[in-house]
Amino acid sequence: MIHLDCSGVRFGSQRDEKHLFEWAMEISGVLRWEQDTLVVRRNLSQASLRDPLALFSRYQISMAQLAQFRTTRNESWFAAPQMYWHSRVFGKAAR
Repeated sequence: MIHLDCSGVRFGSQRDEKHLFEWAMEISGVLRWEQDTLVVRRNLSQASLRDPLALFSRYQISMAQLAQFRTTRNESWFAAPQMYWHSRVFGKAAR
């Protein structure tokens, strides 16, 4: 299991907050919330990994913690420098 810190999010309304928690629970591979921590399976499919990328980008949650999902199977698209999330997940230079 991987624990992703989602603390410090600023919500526009109570419904906005509700949607973050509901959307996250719809992602295949998400197990549960533990307060402000999202608990996720270690191995996510490409479709499942794209959802936390979008979610974390939208809610301005630290995306660097998503780098731990990089594998030899997904690095061709996940770690591709041209992807909008690359610098927020992996920093300025590819690792």
